[in-house]
Amino acid sequence: MSAAEGPVAGAGRTVVIADDDQDLRETIAEYLVAQGITVLEAKNGLEVLLHVKRARPSAVVLDLSMPRLGGLEALRRIRSFDPAIRVVVVTGEAEALHQQAHALGAAAVLAKPMALPRLLASLRDGDQPPTAQPAADAQAPPSEPPRTPQPDGSRGRILVVDDDEGIREMLEEFLTSQRFRVRTASDGPGAIRAIVEAAPDLVLLDIDMPGLSGTEALPTIRSLAPRTAVIMVSGTGDVETAKRALAFGAFDYVTKPVDFTYLLQSLENAFALHALEE
Repeated sequence: MSAAEGPVAGAGRTVVIADDDQDLRETIAEYLVAQGITVLEAKNGLEVLLHVKRARPSAVVLDLSMPRLGGLEALRRIRSFDPAIRVVVVTGEAEALHQQAHALGAAAVLAKPMALPRLLASLRDGDQPPTAQPAADAQAPPSEPPRTPQPDGSRGRILVVDDDEGIREMLEEFLTSQRFRVRTASDGPGAIRAIVEAAPDLVLLDIDMPGLSGTEALPTIRSLAPRTAVIMVSGTGDVETAKRALAFGAFDYVTKPVDFTYLLQSLENAFALHALEE
């Protein structure tokens, strides 16, 4: 994280730059600081929300493909917390995602690589704060499946979805040892049935499954259980797919073989974020 102030017209404004690309963050920060803007940096979605809640910035420059709460979900939470915060989305994702970002209240959506003067113009506060499009507002949120009370000593409910029995058993054993309550499913349809029965707090979702893949199941899971965090589990060949899933609502991703230290930290972050919103 960095903070700096300058002497020109932007002084007094605070902008959060949220991108997991350190070089890009530093480039944007240097440019905005030269305009007299105070800059805070965030490398993942969780850091963005912490900055938003603590510093009440005037604007956020938001990448959609960040770990630990990326994508449209981060945008939705920022806008819900304070609609006056101006959110400028920067992304290399497809045009359809641009339209969804606008519908959720983004002031502007810029494709990477973007011109810095254009970014600055999008951050200016002369316009009224954006509001979500009426069609998006009019759509009632889906009814979420019931959540059963946590038993004494349980840290939360996790659904493990993987077509590889060995990986399912390994993850179940590890998570149970960490005092999580675990259910498993061997495919996408099985995961959706389990969520309809009782929504977990978090889903570990394998990407490469036969039939309904993890990325194909993700939108249905997010629709059925919008408060359930989803961590994608990818093979080495699926990393780019996993990163793209962050833009569409996945909380984070881990690669196989699973780094249990990273996984546990990601789980703790997801549950901490959930607790902040209770």
